[in-house]
Amino acid sequence: MTTEKLTEIANQAIDSKDRELFDINQQIHRNPELAFDEFKAHDLLTNYLEKQGFQVDRSYIMPTGFRATFSRGKGPKLCVLCEFDALPGIGHACGHNLIAEAGIGTAVGIKAAMESSDCDLGQIVVLGSPAEEGGGGKIKFIKAGCFDDIDAAMMVHPCPFDAAYANILSLIEVTVTYEGKSAHASAYPWEGVNALDAAVQAYVSISTLRQQCKPAWRIHGIILDGGVKPNIIPSKSQLNYYLRAPTPEELIQLRDKCEKCFRSAAESTGCKVVIEYDIDDLNDCYAAVKNNMPLVNLYRKNGTALGIKFPPLDVESNLPGGSTDMGNVSQVVPSIHPMYGIGTKAVNHTPEFTNATCTEYAHRQTLIAAKSMAMTMIDIFTDPNLLVEIKESFK
Repeated sequence: MTTEKLTEIANQAIDSKDRELFDINQQIHRNPELAFDEFKAHDLLTNYLEKQGFQVDRSYIMPTGFRATFSRGKGPKLCVLCEFDALPGIGHACGHNLIAEAGIGTAVGIKAAMESSDCDLGQIVVLGSPAEEGGGGKIKFIKAGCFDDIDAAMMVHPCPFDAAYANILSLIEVTVTYEGKSAHASAYPWEGVNALDAAVQAYVSISTLRQQCKPAWRIHGIILDGGVKPNIIPSKSQLNYYLRAPTPEELIQLRDKCEKCFRSAAESTGCKVVIEYDIDDLNDCYAAVKNNMPLVNLYRKNGTALGIKFPPLDVESNLPGGSTDMGNVSQVVPSIHPMYGIGTKAVNHTPEFTNATCTEYAHRQTLIAAKSMAMTMIDIFTDPNLLVEIKESFK
């Protein structure tokens, strides 16, 4: 059976599940669950995949992780990833309900193509990855060896624009705690050591530092604790920052510059400071996405055939981007993380984007993204030379 025919079968299968896939994204959207607590989404997705004929491993590696597989003889083992955690207070403002839908749609399409094929194709693996919004579920999968036998991996992500190439940065999180000494702020202020002053000074120093940062570096933070009452000099304050850069080397440079700001604020106010990172080893940070260009080009070709208008690569590589543990996956296996527009100018992590992720238009664009991934997988399943090129590019 030709690649074109298998593609047609896969796309028809995705279309045939239109309302079921829409219902999946709606249920996840209506029931937002935070990192590692995505039990409703886990059950919804695993039950659906099992009903569709996949071999499903529930609570895989983590309580809300899962793995589902379908095979047709020997061949490449390709992975599509689903995310489904939400953000505190604003629900699915990053569209993970749609990411889950896209992954399931791709899997359904590939299964139909495999069942129709008169020759071996290989295996599709669906990994349900918890806690992308802090927690690094995919990093836990990597450490457990879940990608050791995977030939290539992919997922898509909704945003305000279309891009086959993902501009995704490395990320570390740091919590800075200042310890001072409380005192009556009016009667005995000279007895106090103001920890809030240290936090404010550090915040201002970081803001000043941005002027000398490289264009791709990002620093953003909040004051978690600034005291309890105005008439008590704060004995404790706390900051929480995200630091981002394109490479681990640049991330270290940025970290060192920020540490000087944190420590100098303590020195000038007489406070003690404790600087804690979310990881002990920089290898565990959210890594930048290593775009596999042969995979990027395949996705671009297939998305274009479905009507997506991608910007030129030099534009895509400079579009706004955040961080994701899919970057870590891309460091161990050839991967892509295309972005796709859902008909809104609202940006991710806003209430307006939350509202946009449950529309019919967003669903339609998600089906196109799912088909683009399915078509890309079929290209690889049916042309052994493509996998050779993909792996050669990854070296």
